[in-house]
Amino acid sequence: MAEYEAVTRKWGNSLGITLPLEVVEKEHLRPQQKIKVIIVRPSQTPRRTFGLLRGKWKRATQEIKDQTRAELYDA
Repeated sequence: MAEYEAVTRKWGNSLGITLPLEVVEKEHLRPQQKIKVIIVRPSQTPRRTFGLLRGKWKRATQEIKDQTRAELYDA
């Protein structure tokens, strides 16, 4: 799978995209060949999440801190 950018252009009542020759050659594309196009607008690009455990905690951070303090000072 490869990723390329394209600009839509008006084609009659439709919109179309044009693939550069180097893309066509690299991907071995032929006329009338069925391909899959995934549309992602620049505003929809995923943002990276920092930290390996982000989103994996089942409890709130404050709850974990409170429990740790209670265990340390109540013992």
